[in-house]
Amino acid sequence: QLQLVESGGGLVQLGGSLRLSCAASGFTLDDYAIGWFRQAPGKEREGVSCISSRGGRINYADSMKGRFTISRDNAKNTMYLQMNSLEPEDTAIYYCAGRPFRYCSNNVNSEDGMAYWGKGTLVTVSS
Repeated sequence: QLQLVESGGGLVQLGGSLRLSCAASGFTLDDYAIGWFRQAPGKEREGVSCISSRGGRINYADSMKGRFTISRDNAKNTMYLQMNSLEPEDTAIYYCAGRPFRYCSNNVNSEDGMAYWGKGTLVTVSS
């Protein structure tokens, strides 16, 4: 069964950090660009970041630049999102998604081509 599973979410205080993981099973991530998306309560899902299949190209949503870092370890079939300086506005369910192309879309919000999705992990930032 092909699936992505997120982990690492939780409750953190303002200014804290979390590292999310996205592990693939049933397929290898080597040929997939991987994106992180999030959906806050009452809001539409938005793109957070995306990394190309070999990790050479990365994009971020403007509000995450300098605070979040995406990375991947293809040997472990896992990708990560390091989140620092968290704010209450970052509270959301975070999803990872796999796109069977080498590169991400130019638009970090684009869900085009994202063939596999995890079920999400909840991040709550308290003030």
